[in-house]
Amino acid sequence: MQFKNNTKRGNVTIQGLRSFKDTLPKNVKKIINKKGHIYSETLGNWRYIVGDELFKVCYPKTFKNSNRFGVSTLLVMVKRGHEVDLEYSKKEILDKMNSFFGYSVIEKLKFISFDDEQKIFVKKGTDQENVAINKYQSKINDVKNDKIKKSLIELTKVFKEK
Repeated sequence: MQFKNNTKRGNVTIQGLRSFKDTLPKNVKKIINKKGHIYSETLGNWRYIVGDELFKVCYPKTFKNSNRFGVSTLLVMVKRGHEVDLEYSKKEILDKMNSFFGYSVIEKLKFISFDDEQKIFVKKGTDQENVAINKYQSKINDVKNDKIKKSLIELTKVFKEK
């Protein structure tokens, strides 16, 4: 890859294949350098940072960079019941994070617990009378032919399932 100085415009152009980082606009690079780099590296190396046991019960959710009003904070989601384990290893995680990046990246860890249980909703048995919407139910009841009435009810069941 060759660098070529364009003297008329004062820009430096790159000939040949470019890396993705070089093709991004300057303002996007600033945003990525501020927040995205730290968070993406943390996600990629989370197993190394916390260890295998804690890796199964927690994951990083967001990263807030330091500013005038607050310190840099990593928000970590923890399965309910494992908060104490993570609280005891908080100092180790902070030290590993800061040594991984080479400077003090994170000053504070916040934990939010969540339930890991997946809730499965069971559909109650639907009566044939209450399958259709109320405004159509009266029209279906007005039909005198029983076969057509049953087929309309079955049709509304199919639409209700979807």
